[in-house]
Amino acid sequence: MARMKDRCLGEIKESMKEKFDYKNPMEIPRLAKITVNMGLGEATQNTKVIDAAVTDLEAITGQKPVVTKAKKSIATFKLREGMPIGAKVTLRGDRMYEFADRLINAALPRVRDFRGVSPKGFDGRGNYTMGLKEQLIFPEVDYDKIDKIRGMNVTFVTTAKTDEEAYGLLALMGMPFAKK
Repeated sequence: MARMKDRCLGEIKESMKEKFDYKNPMEIPRLAKITVNMGLGEATQNTKVIDAAVTDLEAITGQKPVVTKAKKSIATFKLREGMPIGAKVTLRGDRMYEFADRLINAALPRVRDFRGVSPKGFDGRGNYTMGLKEQLIFPEVDYDKIDKIRGMNVTFVTTAKTDEEAYGLLALMGMPFAKK
């Protein structure tokens, strides 16, 4: 964890400053937060699904997740307003860098047939979102205690103004992007 944070604060800042020709050190993009979200559509039929997802997210991130609730009712999905339908965690500071380090160096290499993450997940404002198909790629999750394989979204929120700056920042952090 300390390794990732030190690199973000030292080498990466210098590389970004040279590459994008920043005049002011405060212009250099940095990681603001990481959000991990797990949507659970099947929670409308079985409420125990939420507890399992919360347990998994807590093991993965090291922080207690917030249960998200439906904002409005949708009859076709048998969904009522206020019903729990997901869980999310927002990581900042040391936990954020620790999670990024574990994701990049431990979890992503465990993905089957991994050829890099898609470079198309940028939103135009310097944030990157990637989807994971299963929670089992994280070493903290015990395979025997899993009731169902669930996916999740991981969003890297940066202070970068453009996608190119954010791509440069994440690439320098070690994010294994697939070749464009």
